[in-house]
Amino acid sequence: MHPQPLAYLDPEFLDSEEARPLRILAEYLEPLRRFRAQNIQDTVVFFGSARIHSREQAELALERLERRFGARAGSDLEEHLARGRKAVEWSRYYEEARQLAHKLTEWTQTLTSPYFRFVVTSGGGPGIMEAANRGAHEAGGKTIGLNIRLPHEQGPNRFITEGLHFEFHYFFMRKFWFAYLAKALVIFPGGFGTLDEMFEILTLMQTEKLAKQIQIILYGTDYWDAILRLEPMAEWGAIGPADMHLVQRANTPDEAFALLQAHLTENHLMPPTAQEMRAPGIAKTRS
Repeated sequence: MHPQPLAYLDPEFLDSEEARPLRILAEYLEPLRRFRAQNIQDTVVFFGSARIHSREQAELALERLERRFGARAGSDLEEHLARGRKAVEWSRYYEEARQLAHKLTEWTQTLTSPYFRFVVTSGGGPGIMEAANRGAHEAGGKTIGLNIRLPHEQGPNRFITEGLHFEFHYFFMRKFWFAYLAKALVIFPGGFGTLDEMFEILTLMQTEKLAKQIQIILYGTDYWDAILRLEPMAEWGAIGPADMHLVQRANTPDEAFALLQAHLTENHLMPPTAQEMRAPGIAKTRS
């Protein structure tokens, strides 16, 4: 007879329904341990679509489509070509997320701190997530990927810093880590998931559940002005007039960086308030 394994070494128990609280707790404690080991104090999170490709990839894909279908006619073929041209247009946001992450990371490396400040963080996948990690990596800084384990999802991008790629099973624990360390969010064009992540943070801000000043920047006015209008919500009384100012907008990397730099300097590099000193955080020093 084989000896019974210790409970915390028993895979059958750890995968059981009864052990779910342990699995949830592990998705808090294991990232906490690694963030502390890597001296991460706080983050700037980039959200956006996984479907936006780099300009090089988008142009190459369109070129292949034009070679394949260019001499042929038909509505289906024209639809393929139209999508390819739109992908090239959308690639602007990949390149600009990459530029912004690069500028932000270069600036953070000039800050005097024993900890890594305002580390560029993404969901760890392709598209805007890859662009953000790539820009920070190319600037020589650390960069974080908080990936979610899904049956048909692509794996993590290759620009995440070694030791800072995290795989989550529970969406809510992944969202916790997005919110817990973030001092700012930059929201690039995206779909349901991007909106879900943004409104999660907006709700926490509106209900004063965050013990820190956090900034939300909607990047890309051509997209967001068509997709998201908050004014009718204020007009109907669903949100207060002050809630309109929880979101800022930018349309170039320089604009977004200027907003980030001003917010982070004023709210997180100045002497702390008594409330901020009591607020929890990864690093045991003041932001």
